[in-house]
Amino acid sequence: MEKQTIIGALRAFINKRPGMEFANYGCVSTYRSESRSITNDLHHAQRLLCDIESRDSITADDIIKASESAFSGRLSIHCDDNGKVRIAYCVGQYFPTEYRKAVAAVCASVLWDWKRDQAMPKGQLVHNSETGESFERYNGLRAGDWLRQSFSREYGRTIANRWFS
Repeated sequence: MEKQTIIGALRAFINKRPGMEFANYGCVSTYRSESRSITNDLHHAQRLLCDIESRDSITADDIIKASESAFSGRLSIHCDDNGKVRIAYCVGQYFPTEYRKAVAAVCASVLWDWKRDQAMPKGQLVHNSETGESFERYNGLRAGDWLRQSFSREYGRTIANRWFS
């Protein structure tokens, strides 16, 4: 499977209409609030997907691997015999509010793994004399804190707190 084919399938998946049913909402303001939230999910997923697309060292296998665990593995990527990629999503509660979040979660997982494995600075081994533990510090931070701070600088607080916390 090619990375570009998977990206195209994910992009088509997030760009399809959510299919919200007005009858499921008690009032117009609740419906519109949910609609705004779904649109924000679209923007987050688009941004993260673009960043995956622009990083040549991220492969199709990286995306497939992340889809198996991110968002409880409910988003799956399949390739048929003709080479066509299909995106399948197993609904948890309500499809319109979840499917774009699932793609954003998969993208965030891919980016987290990529940055952890390929873009982190060299760590410094620190020994805690009280507990006897040894751990690495990256510019004075633990690995996860360094990654969260890095994503916060790259994406801003809103996206970083939602997808990289």
